[in-house]
Amino acid sequence: MGGALMVVLGLVVILGIISISYYNTFVKLRNQSDEAFSTMDVYLKKRYDLIPNLVEVVKQYAIHEKETLEKVIGARNMAMGSQSMDDRIQNENMLSGTLKSLFAVSENYPNLKADTSFLNLQSQLSSLENEISQARKYYNGAVRALNTKIEMFPSNIVANMAGFKKYPFFEAVEAERENVKVQF
Repeated sequence: MGGALMVVLGLVVILGIISISYYNTFVKLRNQSDEAFSTMDVYLKKRYDLIPNLVEVVKQYAIHEKETLEKVIGARNMAMGSQSMDDRIQNENMLSGTLKSLFAVSENYPNLKADTSFLNLQSQLSSLENEISQARKYYNGAVRALNTKIEMFPSNIVANMAGFKKYPFFEAVEAERENVKVQF
């Protein structure tokens, strides 16, 4: 009887150690995902701060483009006011699309394209977009590691018991996935 009790007690201790190890891994992966999102958030904040300056410069030249400018500011405000991570991802993708339309508008105004303030802001925004892209890759990598661990057996048992949930990926919007049409 004593030997069986020792085996059961040994199994309980081993399962406890494994559970603690999995739990700590989940905490580490969740914190990496949160840190990755926070890093991306810093770049997004810089972009939010840059957009009003860019819009003001464009506004001086593109008086007839009020609707495009309002869409950019509206998308910026929606992204800044996002409450959940899913909303934030969706609103950030929408903001990226409206910024593209803003730069498309600038193509119609040669004086604007030559304005040093506009060129400087456009360069800063382009640099920020590259940094945001890199931060999104890092975030998606951290999320992939967390989500994989949450789904894999036997760690999924600990994840479900401890309440760990999958994080959403930052994905391209459907319009960005379409083929580019080239005409000559």
